[in-house]
Amino acid sequence: MAERLDGLDSWWSEGWKGLDVAVLGLGATGFSVADTLVELGSSVTVYSSDAPADSVELLDVIGARFVQTPLDAVPTSLAEQAPDLVVVSPGLPPHNPTVQWAVTNSTVWGDIELAWRVRDKVVRGPVAAPWVTITGTNGKTTTTQLTTAMYEAEGLRAVACGNIGVPVLDVVRDPDGFDVLVVELSSHQLHYMADSGDGAVLPLASACLNIADDHLEWHGSARAYRAAKAKVYERTVLACVYNVTDDATRAMVEDADVVEGCRAVGFTPGIPGPSEVGVVEDVLCDRAFTEDRRNSALELATHADLVQAGLDSPHMTMNVLAAAALARAGSVRPSSIQRAVQAFRADHHRTERVATSADGIVWVDDSKATNPHAATASLSSFESVVWILGGQFKGVDIDGLVARFGPAARGVVVIGTDRTPVLEAFARHAPTVPLLQVEAPDTDQVMPEAVRHAASVARPGDTVLLAPAAASFDQFGSYADRGRRFAAAVHEHLGGNADGDDTDGPSDHCA
Repeated sequence: MAERLDGLDSWWSEGWKGLDVAVLGLGATGFSVADTLVELGSSVTVYSSDAPADSVELLDVIGARFVQTPLDAVPTSLAEQAPDLVVVSPGLPPHNPTVQWAVTNSTVWGDIELAWRVRDKVVRGPVAAPWVTITGTNGKTTTTQLTTAMYEAEGLRAVACGNIGVPVLDVVRDPDGFDVLVVELSSHQLHYMADSGDGAVLPLASACLNIADDHLEWHGSARAYRAAKAKVYERTVLACVYNVTDDATRAMVEDADVVEGCRAVGFTPGIPGPSEVGVVEDVLCDRAFTEDRRNSALELATHADLVQAGLDSPHMTMNVLAAAALARAGSVRPSSIQRAVQAFRADHHRTERVATSADGIVWVDDSKATNPHAATASLSSFESVVWILGGQFKGVDIDGLVARFGPAARGVVVIGTDRTPVLEAFARHAPTVPLLQVEAPDTDQVMPEAVRHAASVARPGDTVLLAPAAASFDQFGSYADRGRRFAAAVHEHLGGNADGDDTDGPSDHCA
């Protein structure tokens, strides 16, 4: 059976027909897997502890079987099925008992491996569209969107997909096809990606933007998390893009097994050296993809362009530089990169200004800061802050974050059902900073109470910053739900005494 699976390297391979497949999980990714496999002619059974009713109905329509069952123990029906292949949705961790059973008793793929194998269903040119792959602890989505915009500005049909919310399998089956796929990859997806064989992705260019501990409860250790992130560079064809200020990303590139001729390209907030993109005075420059890179540089964009697009904060500038390197690897012209930057607008809930009160207090929503590394980026962007934080910390220690930013805070408002880690960290590192706890038991009241507390300590010129450094699911439906509720509470509190921005955000991305 392993031989038969190894030969499945095209949409048009005959072996898909009659293949007995189990799909674990029925989110957007799980459904796209089931839909694809049914279209290929495989026999598909989906196992999930819960699922939207409309998804279950659609499974019946397309001809897949659904078994509603907990996956914290191996379902009897799965063991009896003894499938040829198990495709695991990225939400399920490797220590899950059903996943462990599948690894021992079958062959396990993730959705990315399946998508790579069938990427040639719709081909616009002589070969299937190349992939540009992006990961990192923070900045993945913005960089993915920027990179896509740059390819589009070059006149190519490009698409942002993967962890950004659009399953790659839906993209490779688009009847119009694409010239390039810009694929955001979570550490979960990378964990399940193939190391070798027909299912191993060969990206045109790849990037790990940064690395800091996150999702440790899923991976089991910081080492396992970093090993998953490092897989983004494996088998890269043209350019491995790394963060000059993050030695871990450089080490990942040095250790990667890449295609002969692939180059390491750094991005830096400082003056770039040869084979780097960076900043000279107020100009973003390319010294990597120019013939005389030792003696000259190409202008990509200006600081004024970044200001116009709301991308002038230090971490957003780094995202632009990484995206530019990935675009230049695909021969996107500097003029196209500049046009894309000028027209770009970042998503909601990413250091987004919600309102400025009449007395000059600025309210900022960075609900997307779901870990300490992301919170560090936003906290570094403001001088005097009233900090709203807390939620699910996913096994990550926030002690260092509080030690760095806590003592300088004007005040701190603590949300979340488990506030102990925050309270203990502030007791150690910033015991004199005003610390206000949100006690509201009802989700509807959490943000109104947090806003009232923040307003009570904020002074003219301060920034009230929602940078939770934690996931949202203990009290909210998603980081977007948390951000929307914060914005609504701010506008309700300020009434007409504010200069406000539109806060109607997009739907959440996949995990």
